[in-house]
Amino acid sequence: MVRARPLPGGPVVIEASPAECAALAARFGLSAVNWLRAEVQLAERGRAVRATGTLAAEVVQPCAVSLEDFTVSITAPIDLKFVHEAGRPTAADENAEIELEADDCDEIAYEGEMFDLGEAVAQTLGLAIDPYAEGPDADAARAAAGILREGEAQGPLAALLAGLKKD
Repeated sequence: MVRARPLPGGPVVIEASPAECAALAARFGLSAVNWLRAEVQLAERGRAVRATGTLAAEVVQPCAVSLEDFTVSITAPIDLKFVHEAGRPTAADENAEIELEADDCDEIAYEGEMFDLGEAVAQTLGLAIDPYAEGPDADAARAAAGILREGEAQGPLAALLAGLKKD
C-alpha cells in the first residue's frame, strides 16, 4: 500500500517474499513464481498518481502442449494511473464521450488515502503470463502424439484446404 499524499520520493521497489511468490503461483495457475521485482516511479498528475516502471519475474509454468514445467523470464512495462474515487466520472457522466490516445495507461480507482501498488503489480504479472507458452519439448510432444503443425497435413483434404488458403 502506498500513501497518495505525499508520494514517496524516488522509485518504489517491490520484491515478492517467498510466501507472496507462492500465493501468486497459486493465483495464476503456475507451478512456481521463483522471484518477482518491480521498480516503479510515482508522479502526481492532478488528483491522480501516475505509476511507470518495469516488472521482472521468473516463473515456472506448464507447457501448453506437453504439460511439462519450464522456466520463463518475464519483463513487462508498468504504466498505470491511480485515480481517487472523488476524481472519477459520476453516473451522470457515463454517457459522455471520451477519447483515448494510444499511449493512455490503465486507470485504477482507489478510496481513502492509500492505493494498492502491490496488487497492481500482481495484476500486471498476471497479464504478462502467456497462457499458451510452449516449452522446449513441445515439438517432440506434438510429434509423439501425431499432431501436425499448420501446413504439414497431407492428403486430398489438405490439398483442397491449401488451395483455398492461397486465394
